[in-house]
Amino acid sequence: MTAAAHVQVDLGLCASTGTCEMVAPDLFEITDDGDLVVLADPVPADQVDAARKAARACPTRALKVVDV
Repeated sequence: MTAAAHVQVDLGLCASTGTCEMVAPDLFEITDDGDLVVLADPVPADQVDAARKAARACPTRALKVVDV
C-alpha cells in the first residue's frame, strides 16, 4: 500500500484522552502507561481520511497530518 501522509505528534500537547484511538483505532493507540503510539506512519493511502478526522477531533490539537 502506498504511503500518502505522515502523522506528527506534539507530545507536549498530547493529553492521552484517547480520542484519536476512538476515531482511528488502526492508526493510534494509548498504552496502559498513557503514551500515544502511532501504529502506522507513514499512513497508508486508505487511512488518510481517518488520520485527518482523528487530528480534527483531538481536543488539544496535538496531531498534525502532513501529505507526503
